[in-house]
Amino acid sequence: MDGFIFMLTLAAALGSGIVAGIFYGFSSFIMGALGKLPAREGIAAMQSINIVVINPVFFLAFFGTAALALMLGGYAVANWGTAEAGLLFFGALFYLAGCIGVTIAFNVPLNNRLAAVEPASPEGVELWQHYLVAWTRWNTVRTVAPSVSLVLFVLAMV
Repeated sequence: MDGFIFMLTLAAALGSGIVAGIFYGFSSFIMGALGKLPAREGIAAMQSINIVVINPVFFLAFFGTAALALMLGGYAVANWGTAEAGLLFFGALFYLAGCIGVTIAFNVPLNNRLAAVEPASPEGVELWQHYLVAWTRWNTVRTVAPSVSLVLFVLAMV
């Protein structure tokens, strides 16, 4: 592995670890804590989180790692005969499908539905019970995917 690809892989491993840690926090304790609040408070808190998360620091980790994964996946395909190609390809695939794909297909639609409800309404309370389970389930997939990517990227470097 040449120095440039090594540095891209190191950055992708670091980004994968950061993103996995963020998602791990939500699946392991944040959503549980929000679920212990009265529904209107939990909804309002999550609505606020979903607004504040749209910021350059999070986007750099989340989408920057996706850009690195795309580059490494392309490198892997173009250099399939190398020892690290399969590890890079599957590391990229896990990140792109498990983080970006799951976010777009499942978590964002759930967030959009939550954003549209009044926290104190009966509809909000009903949605919140479904949201807690469904969003956390898909977020756990988003936790595992970059964790697997991290391992694969590190293995590609050794």
